[in-house]
Amino acid sequence: MMKKKGGIEDSATLITLSELHDPNYGTIDGSGAPQKDRNVFSDGVTRIDFVLVWDEPVTPLKASEPEDKTSTQATHRKWREEFLSKLQTAGLQQEQKEVVQSKTKTTYVLLSAPWNILCYYAEEISLRVPLQVETNEDSNWSEKILHKLHIPNILAQQVPNPPPDYYTCQFHTKKLERFLDHENKDTFFKTTQRHQILYEILSRTPYGAMKRGEVGIARLITEGAFTAAYPLHEGPYHMPRGPAGPESLSTRQILYQYWARWACWKKYQPLHHIREYFGEKVALYFAWLGFYTGWLLPAAVVGFFLSLFGIWLMVTDVPAQEVCHNGENIVMCPLCDICSYWNLSSICTTFRVGLLFDNGGTVFFSIFMSLWAVTFLEHWKRTCAVLSHRWDCSEFEESEERPRPEFAAMAPTTIRNPVTGAEEPHFPETSRFRRIITGNMVIIIMVAVVLIFLIAIILYRSILSIIIYKSHNAFFIFSAGRIASLTGSVLNLVVILLLSKVYTYLAQILTRWEMHRTQTKYEDAFTLKVFIFQFVNFYSSPVYIAFFKGRFVGYPGNYYKLFGIRNEDCGASGCLIELAQELLVIMVGKQVINNVQEFVLPKIKAWWNKRKLHPTQRENGANITENVAPWETDYELLMCEGLFSEYLEMVLQFGFITIFVAACPLAPFFALVNNWVEIRLDSQKFVCEYRRPVAERAQDIGIWFTILQVITYLAVISNAFLIAFTSDFLPRLYYRYTTEGSLRGYMDFTLSVAPNNFTQSHMQCRYRGFRDDKGHHTPEYYNLLAIRLGFVIIFEHVVFLIGRMIDWMVPDIPEEVEIKIKREQYMAKKALAENQSLEEVLLNETPRPNSELRHRGRSAASSRDTDSPPPSLTPVPEDTSEPV
Repeated sequence: MMKKKGGIEDSATLITLSELHDPNYGTIDGSGAPQKDRNVFSDGVTRIDFVLVWDEPVTPLKASEPEDKTSTQATHRKWREEFLSKLQTAGLQQEQKEVVQSKTKTTYVLLSAPWNILCYYAEEISLRVPLQVETNEDSNWSEKILHKLHIPNILAQQVPNPPPDYYTCQFHTKKLERFLDHENKDTFFKTTQRHQILYEILSRTPYGAMKRGEVGIARLITEGAFTAAYPLHEGPYHMPRGPAGPESLSTRQILYQYWARWACWKKYQPLHHIREYFGEKVALYFAWLGFYTGWLLPAAVVGFFLSLFGIWLMVTDVPAQEVCHNGENIVMCPLCDICSYWNLSSICTTFRVGLLFDNGGTVFFSIFMSLWAVTFLEHWKRTCAVLSHRWDCSEFEESEERPRPEFAAMAPTTIRNPVTGAEEPHFPETSRFRRIITGNMVIIIMVAVVLIFLIAIILYRSILSIIIYKSHNAFFIFSAGRIASLTGSVLNLVVILLLSKVYTYLAQILTRWEMHRTQTKYEDAFTLKVFIFQFVNFYSSPVYIAFFKGRFVGYPGNYYKLFGIRNEDCGASGCLIELAQELLVIMVGKQVINNVQEFVLPKIKAWWNKRKLHPTQRENGANITENVAPWETDYELLMCEGLFSEYLEMVLQFGFITIFVAACPLAPFFALVNNWVEIRLDSQKFVCEYRRPVAERAQDIGIWFTILQVITYLAVISNAFLIAFTSDFLPRLYYRYTTEGSLRGYMDFTLSVAPNNFTQSHMQCRYRGFRDDKGHHTPEYYNLLAIRLGFVIIFEHVVFLIGRMIDWMVPDIPEEVEIKIKREQYMAKKALAENQSLEEVLLNETPRPNSELRHRGRSAASSRDTDSPPPSLTPVPEDTSEPV
């Protein structure tokens, strides 16, 4: 994105300057009595900002080794030497540590950036540093509600060492004396900011030919030259052994004690501590997850009471009593070509269970959940605006986000930004457009593969039913439809999980190949690709059951067929109960599998890593935790794979509880229980089991919010069609209106008599449908069709109208935040008007805009652009690679 003009950008540096000094800013644990810092070089002073690791066999290469393996190890060694050499040329301080085990030698390269490198890249990547301490009061929507109701707030907790808030602006070396704590070079930049600077350097440093994309630490790890690259955690997460007050705890210990433990399940999340330690992107995810979980509570309560209403209907419903008591006299037609006749009373139990999901409260709950989703998203926008303003991310995507390091290193041309005048890397739009089209074609192919599997599962259910009926086992024959449906749901879940793994890996390759300029655009493109596939993958089977299954069956004597097999019909008790079963299997089954994976797999992997790295000590049972260096301890942890899978799991869950909520009112309750567990599991992973991720800034939750909005619109339409065409609500309402007002005789009203040419004997059979004895639709069918279509139109218009009114009444940005933004802009303009000398300097520094494209080379690198080296550093002399 284009960067704002220099003069406007610098105006913020003059907002009510103060000499207030906060001794906690930039320190490791933010306490008055900091714990001993072990994240230093051997000299005990130089701070470790990043760690690179690789493993290699202890024994030297033998002549008998395979040639491919030998050449690969030699290539990796060459790449590492070239990469580390260029890092040293770029000015980074290095120190190597080697740990030799029985068969493997692990080499750790400790990296540290000196002051001049930190200043140069802080200005290059637009880091924000503090000007003045700001006083803010924490507020929470639920806390306000409980306070107004005079209810004690059991969710609140006093978390020690709250990170202070600052007025901040982009760092400029020329104005160093204006920033807070500028005298102390060791603590001026926060630990997370030092990590960001080091990762920027590591990501844009080449190690081979640029035209082959041999640049950056991520590519080296993918190729296997390095096994890991990570910043260090700030000490252990467990509490100190000796007596220590809460103020002496490190940030990691505070997060574990007040957030990651299971005992904290009913407490507010310390979002500001999370942001201080992991960055804004991780903090916004947990803020959204906590907000979503809190809003699930009223939805779960309403759904639970509607389920109780369904239980009451199971006992008192008139049609259910007719099925159970009078159904013995009604003979139903076979459900398949080789099936036998059956009595209506045989479905007594399943018909009653279906009333849990299909009753009069379904319409109310569908409208409630649609409006709930709209209101939830509107209030999240307000919460996100408050957090992004407080964390100085309100204008991150528009004016502060820099090009991705990989993009900056591999872009073949540069272009001068017409706004800032700075020369920036550029990739031709025509080439990128062709790559995007290719990626979209792959998506279409993968979606077609999902639909093929869906047809295969449909055929599987039909074939399994035929096999069960041919077995002549009375018990299995009676439950053939349910067995086929249940096993088909489980098989569908297995196929979903397998295809998800394959496509996610493929989407990563395609998105990286498309060369998106910023990290936000890269993640949005990747997210959209995977979600479209996952949407079809997860929702294709429920959509088929809800809207297509049983719609194209025909009637006795004239059944429709697919591949010679009769089209699948709904079970004897209808499609809605099958849809509820499918949702519970996929949604709850996926949640259980994911939670087991998140709880068990990290512990198994961590145990295996520790055993692999320290086999001798583990066999002897020795406790070596205290003697292990922090870079070794963190290497034993698991690599953080980002937030994509976490968001995807929650957004798919959001789709299940909104799009198909008419079929399963208990879905919000299951989602609420799962999310309470999910917050604890995710927090434990980040604090205890993951290596520390590089802190990333973010303005919001990205394209996920747009996806949630689309799901909300689809939910309104889906619930309207579910109630109209899948549920029995409208037929029951029509029958009440056309008779004396009761439901007596309703089951006979919904059943038609099979044509005479179908029956093989003098026995008459019935089937669900509104047809006459010749198979033609009756007038009631067309009346109901008109009512159903009218209901869909009225339902979605009313819900969308109310949703628009909610959107109009609830502003996206709270009034107090708007006042703060306007106040800061006013103070910046006032300060700028009072400083004429600064204005003259800015005018002289502003270059003439020029949009001319240039090829990457010496002329482009001579100016101050993204890939130019600091003035004090020696550029890389090779012409075939980009200087760091």
